[in-house]
Amino acid sequence: MSSENSVLLTDLYQLTMLQTYHSGRMNEPAVFELFIRRLPAERGFLLAAGLEQALDFLENLQFTAEELDWLDRSGRFSPDFVASLETFRFTGEVHALPEGTVFFANEPILRVIAPLPQAQLVESRLINLIHYQTLIASKAARCVLAAPGKLLVDFGMRRAHGAEAALLSARADYLAGFAGTATVLAGLRFGIPLYGTMAHSLIQAYDSEMDAFEGFATAQPNNVVLLIDTYDIEAAAHKVVTLAPRLSAHGITVRGVRIDSGDIAEHARRVRPILDAGGLSQAILFGSGDLDEYRLRELLAVDAPLDGFGVGTRLDASTDAPTLEMVYKLQEYAGKPRRKRSEGKATWPGRKQVYRQSGEDGVFTGDCLGLEAHPQPGQPLLQAVMRDGQRLAPPESLDTIRQRVRHQLAALPPALRSNQTAPLPYAVDIAPELRQLTAQLDRETH
Repeated sequence: MSSENSVLLTDLYQLTMLQTYHSGRMNEPAVFELFIRRLPAERGFLLAAGLEQALDFLENLQFTAEELDWLDRSGRFSPDFVASLETFRFTGEVHALPEGTVFFANEPILRVIAPLPQAQLVESRLINLIHYQTLIASKAARCVLAAPGKLLVDFGMRRAHGAEAALLSARADYLAGFAGTATVLAGLRFGIPLYGTMAHSLIQAYDSEMDAFEGFATAQPNNVVLLIDTYDIEAAAHKVVTLAPRLSAHGITVRGVRIDSGDIAEHARRVRPILDAGGLSQAILFGSGDLDEYRLRELLAVDAPLDGFGVGTRLDASTDAPTLEMVYKLQEYAGKPRRKRSEGKATWPGRKQVYRQSGEDGVFTGDCLGLEAHPQPGQPLLQAVMRDGQRLAPPESLDTIRQRVRHQLAALPPALRSNQTAPLPYAVDIAPELRQLTAQLDRETH
């Protein structure tokens, strides 16, 4: 079993709590909800992602003989507790926002209903899986909003925080609206379109830049996008123009050029006329290098003649907001609502639903967080996706999720679509019945 699929990819306190529940025979149904306490200052909305991997984890959860042997030898746990884990499986139900749904603070992204030990154990990995893809998809969506109609490609694999992050960031970027990725395994695993050109090392390895361009074009005749900033950008552009007829005679078309350094807006302004005058008006200008939604907005604000962008480090590490305050909290146990009252970390109790209202134009006008047993006006967002530990439907295709994202982003209020800090946050009201239940619990003595 790979390490990312191991049940032991968790926090120690999950297992210490499980032994406590085992000793106390605490096995009644528990309801946990996963949500964001507060949006980062740089985010007016978030985009739910990672549900597919979360459900796969729940469906396949079990301890291996090797893991059980290691737990037994660790001396931390009683033999009867370790023995009980041999048949441990997730048998509960899950309600979740469909991937690609816009959401806001305090709104459940996912709800787990299962016997307490099962619902507890899955906490750490569920947060781990959903947090990262939600974080990256939310930033990728902001890039899509900042550069409408432009070709956007994920270039961030090499600086993503580990192998799993590199793969899942490619998925998150794509579902948010990117055209594809440079990460090859994402093509095999998820069917995501692959994009790539060359590195400066290829240019440097040849004795002449022209030879490098021709060598690459001959080797990759259907992917001729040439990197032109290794030496002199404008001189390289003229070389591309000179080379193009020779390549055309062999049925090879120059699809574009890439600029990866310097003031790419100014360089693009100088290169575009060179290409156009040389008969390469159809060739695209592709920019890369330390880009994100803020830089994309700046480039388009000055009318930089760039057709597409490779977005890497700042996206796949979400450098301006590298974490979300995502938590997974007990809201009900043994049929009774539960509420955490810690300072700055209090929760709304009970099984909740998110109800979204829209105007006649389809634009979201506000949400209401209410109890599932007391429906509110609007569209309920949480949907049943798993029962008795089994999915209720096959996994959604990435194309389906991408289409949902397009509709969701189009329905955002204009202030949120602009990527600017909204003058007022999106309205998420708390239903009266939920407030009443909260007040009732606060009056109880614990």
